[in-house]
Amino acid sequence: MQELVDAAGPTLRVVSTISVGHEHIDLKVTAERNIQVGYTPDILTDAVADSAVMLALMASRRAGQSYSFVKDNQWPSFHWTPFAFCGPQLSTTSFSPTRTVGFLGFGRIAHAVVKRVAAFGITHCIYTPRPGAADQSVRDTQLRDAHGLVSVTPVDLPTLARESDVLFVLAPGGSATRHIINAEFLRQMRATSVLVNNGRGSIVDSAALARALAEGWIWGAGLDVVDEEPQVGPEHPLVREPRCVVLPHIGSAASETRAEMATLTARNVLAGVMGEPLPVAIQ
Repeated sequence: MQELVDAAGPTLRVVSTISVGHEHIDLKVTAERNIQVGYTPDILTDAVADSAVMLALMASRRAGQSYSFVKDNQWPSFHWTPFAFCGPQLSTTSFSPTRTVGFLGFGRIAHAVVKRVAAFGITHCIYTPRPGAADQSVRDTQLRDAHGLVSVTPVDLPTLARESDVLFVLAPGGSATRHIINAEFLRQMRATSVLVNNGRGSIVDSAALARALAEGWIWGAGLDVVDEEPQVGPEHPLVREPRCVVLPHIGSAASETRAEMATLTARNVLAGVMGEPLPVAIQ
């Protein structure tokens, strides 16, 4: 960042990223040079929530394995059995009348996920609040009633691990959350649980997750982000795990969403060039 700012010279007035995350921008450098910084939050909420539910379904119902089975031409020689390719159902059933979704990170995207999974008959929602966060009991009651849930409850990390049928990781990155999903956490999860990460790759310890999948601590994982990205290929331990679905950070990759993000980025840049406040600036 320092090199870019130096090359641009003193006339650089604004930097705007077409993303919500801004770890790639050195805010200390931009502040020292009085450079405004824009980003594109909110717009991608629905697209990322859609992809999170997609990953939950793919991981639980073994979509990656099933697709590879067809692609590798194994179907013609397959002998059907009643439980072939079975996995835990996201929706409630008479055999499993309750379902609990957990959230590490409970902001706008998480609330949008709650709205979507409520249609599957999800009964309980649990989340781990940020340290020092204000009481959110009124908001939680509103979410519960709006989506017909039995409960929306803040819990500690061990409880989040133990009770989540599906755990959605939607927290920001940084030192405070790095590898918070580690071997100790994963060992507390259920053998039928599914982990979904649409937050930041650094939150989940890849080696620990690969071991959890290989040894059956959890059922499956759906990842849009990975700690080592983009250096993730066929030999990566998570790509090698049959019950792990790995996508190349495409949570916001809906055409309509990206068009809106690009438009806001352009508006941020134009406002900065004109010396005006940015429509959406990082404070």
